[in-house]
Amino acid sequence: MTEKVSTENQLRDVRLQKIEKFKEMGINPYPYKYKRTGIATDLHEKYKDLKDDTETTDVVRIAGRVMAIRNSGMFIDLLDESGRIQVFTHKNGVSEEIIAIAKLLDIGDWIGIEGIVRRTKRGELTINTQNMELLCKSLLPLPEKYHGLTDIEKRYRQRYIDLIVTPESRDRLRTRSRVISDIRHYLANQGFLEVETPMLHVIPGGATAKPFVTHHKAYGMDMYLRVAPELHLKRLIIGGLSDKVFEINRCFRNEGVSPRHNPEFTMVEMYQAFADFEDMMDLTENIVIHICEKVLGTYEVPYGDTIINFKGPWQRKSMLTLVKEATGVDFDTFKTAEEALAAAKEIGKIPLTGKESWGHVVEAVFAEKVEPNLMQPTHVTELPLDISPLAKVHRDNPRLTERFETFVNTWEIANAFSELNDPIDQHQRFEGQVAQREAGDEEAQHMDKDFINALEHGMPPTGGLGIGIDRLIMLLTNATSIRDVIAFPTMKPKD
Repeated sequence: MTEKVSTENQLRDVRLQKIEKFKEMGINPYPYKYKRTGIATDLHEKYKDLKDDTETTDVVRIAGRVMAIRNSGMFIDLLDESGRIQVFTHKNGVSEEIIAIAKLLDIGDWIGIEGIVRRTKRGELTINTQNMELLCKSLLPLPEKYHGLTDIEKRYRQRYIDLIVTPESRDRLRTRSRVISDIRHYLANQGFLEVETPMLHVIPGGATAKPFVTHHKAYGMDMYLRVAPELHLKRLIIGGLSDKVFEINRCFRNEGVSPRHNPEFTMVEMYQAFADFEDMMDLTENIVIHICEKVLGTYEVPYGDTIINFKGPWQRKSMLTLVKEATGVDFDTFKTAEEALAAAKEIGKIPLTGKESWGHVVEAVFAEKVEPNLMQPTHVTELPLDISPLAKVHRDNPRLTERFETFVNTWEIANAFSELNDPIDQHQRFEGQVAQREAGDEEAQHMDKDFINALEHGMPPTGGLGIGIDRLIMLLTNATSIRDVIAFPTMKPKD
């Protein structure tokens, strides 16, 4: 490592010397502006029918980063936001000053080129330089061409380098941007109103998760970073701002880091008055299918060795049915938690403490025996009441709720309810959560009296849905880690 740093310092010193040479030539190595008339992709498209060994009379102005230098600067590969294009600079066609500029260039520098469009004998679209301007002198070298940025840690810590040298990373984050934009446009076209809710909460709520704690100095009080926007979005439904609201939001959960978890993540959460969880299932499918059509152009998406087919309708099965199919045990026949625990023990290899409720036992068996096999899009419906403090009791079975979780590639990507709008029932559920917190569950929810007060003013029947943007992007771009789809993932600082 010390040798590598020493080499980088030497290269940096050489580049600093080149800056001084530019200044001696009267050239500002960090100018203010450059007007371009084209980008690489557009030029490749415009001249796709230009025959080999043909020169046009068209003059263009392009700008980009130098990614390769060949033949002592005669050929340069220039990278702009859209792609690469070749630049040709010959001493017979330009001034001595331009040749001097070209000789001082390094990989990583930004330049502007004005020149004539041609196609070489080998078929390469090329800009013949007439004028060259230095736009930014880089001081540090890029990774070697043939090795790229192989240090995974460095890829995430120094994303700017990763984006320069790794086309897949640029494509993946651009896909992310398009997906979020398409979700926003789709929901707006369906009559949803985009809103914003607080990131700083006095009481954390809306999800079963451990929050981050911060301190507001002026108020002299601890506050919490948002774990979910749910309770504030419901307040907007109660207030009548709109019958349909949504927020593309950043949430923060103080939990472990894994290939599918980052402490800071993005969700889209939406609420629709006069709807239930069945309507939310339809909406989930419609959103993802719309993205597949508009962004990917296909419903069949490769992920690892699996082809995931997002074309609807997706499978819909209750959690109890899936557990029975996987284990042969019908947990709905057990009246007590003790009976359920005994059955789970017979199944074997279910991590339990022996203190779980009936619903928590069902959830644990599902996690071990069903989740690992849910590869194709599946709505897992009718989750137990014990694990669903914000969902309405199922109209046909009081032990269950009108809730579903959507799984793809064994991952949960969506969670939705027929929202609980009975303030008395909600108060009792919160009390149960408080008891769990007092028993040591740091993820259990707090009592939110203001939200209860809001519910007592009346919330219409409402369906709510949250979709995890990061995991969805992972699936759509064949990413193995959530860090691949977040531009700047949370990293522990190095000493």
